[in-house]
Amino acid sequence: MEPPQTSSAVTLRVNGVRHRLRDLDHRTTVLDALREHLGLTGAKKGCDHAQCGACTVLVDGRRANSCLLLAVAYDGAEVTTVEGLADGDALHPLQEAFLVRDGFQCGYCTPGQLCSAVGMIAEAGGGAPSVVTPPGTAAAGAPVPLSPEEIRERMSGNLCRCGAYGNIVAAVEDVTR
Repeated sequence: MEPPQTSSAVTLRVNGVRHRLRDLDHRTTVLDALREHLGLTGAKKGCDHAQCGACTVLVDGRRANSCLLLAVAYDGAEVTTVEGLADGDALHPLQEAFLVRDGFQCGYCTPGQLCSAVGMIAEAGGGAPSVVTPPGTAAAGAPVPLSPEEIRERMSGNLCRCGAYGNIVAAVEDVTR
């Protein structure tokens, strides 16, 4: 009997670039593949238990905690990190708003906050209600208006140890107006 296979080749399309990772250990998370194999250190390893949001990236357009995703299970996926939000030298509107509104202090959580905000805006734009969405607000795929309460609820999985929440909400509001 042959021993079980413990590594595989995995292809991830990261920020629009195809990366073939050969002989990747099956236990490697998307976060570790990004940081250790591709040199993309924007997504942070905070708690390593998907409780802080510092590792948030977009996977196939949806926000995800990359510290829990096994890379082998996402073979062929499109991953967008904070490094991929900007268009060349032109910052993403949320990155600009975070600068203007001082939506960061130490900056450790900022990449995850930004990716989560991009995903959250898309979710609300697609009509996905949250716990605080008033009944009847989200009508058959119509965009959900992003009030400060909606933004806080939808961003609640991203923690900021410095407490820049007010400025983060203001930055997201600026972009969604």
